[in-house]
Amino acid sequence: MVASLSVGLDRCQGYGRRSLQLALARVMPHLGELNLSPGARVLLKPNLISTKAPPLACTHAEFIAATAAWFLDHGCRVAIGDSPAFGSARNVMERQGIAQALRGMDVQRVEFVSVVRRRLGSGITIGIAAEALDCDLLVNLPKIKAHDQMYVSMAVKNIFGIVTGVRKSLLHMRNYTSQGDSHLEFARIILDLHGLLPKNITLADGIEAMHQHGPVHGEMLALHCLAGAKSAVALDTAMLALLELPAAGSPLWRAAQERGLPGTYLGEIDFPLLVPSAFFGSGFVAPEILSPVRFRPWRYALNSLRRVILALHRKE
Repeated sequence: MVASLSVGLDRCQGYGRRSLQLALARVMPHLGELNLSPGARVLLKPNLISTKAPPLACTHAEFIAATAAWFLDHGCRVAIGDSPAFGSARNVMERQGIAQALRGMDVQRVEFVSVVRRRLGSGITIGIAAEALDCDLLVNLPKIKAHDQMYVSMAVKNIFGIVTGVRKSLLHMRNYTSQGDSHLEFARIILDLHGLLPKNITLADGIEAMHQHGPVHGEMLALHCLAGAKSAVALDTAMLALLELPAAGSPLWRAAQERGLPGTYLGEIDFPLLVPSAFFGSGFVAPEILSPVRFRPWRYALNSLRRVILALHRKE
């Protein structure tokens, strides 16, 4: 079994730094050789959804800090960045306690603001963050969550954060007005984004998951799971099994299966640590009926105004 289709699943009882360090020490060796030279630039890409989101909606501050410490201990230069739906990454990090958790660590905070245009396999051209491409390794740090539009938000979905600012809203508008299945169309675009990434791995925060609804207003579920993989698709397939959810309920999984991507079938995946059934009985609930991938003009206008104000402040 190739390392790219290995998924490391481990128990982690909470967000204590020592517990996280031990779990990472168990999971990381099963991700294969990362081949990072001394001084390699590592970019952590958590889920920093919004300044107004509850802490449960974001990748946990201590999860991020423990991951940063692992790479710093291995001689890497570490940065952290994202393009939140609302607000700046810096403000979200302050609001969610991430800046505090990283205090004293040599970690650069990066705003995803420099736009490069790339043509996706679906034929559309989109502006993505140049900062997300400027690294030797991108470490995808999703929060395991239910999602009212996409069923669940995990490894594959978290990469949507490399799309900058209001372009997220424009993509939602494009899919809301499409004649086909808006959920599947949106999923195909997100999968296209993965083809643009530099070398990457995923470490998923499933210690305290969000279920029933999401990506913002859900309920906490103590899942106690830390998951790692080179393949985001394989990790999502493993997590769907772990959560006892039908894989076909996820538009992202259906889009990956449609393309014949490796890792869409559980039988392809190696589990060197725990197997998904070790977490059965968690009670995770995903939305039964998905909301439309809709576009709200007033939110688009408000977000645009906020970004103009932030840009003016940066120039002062």
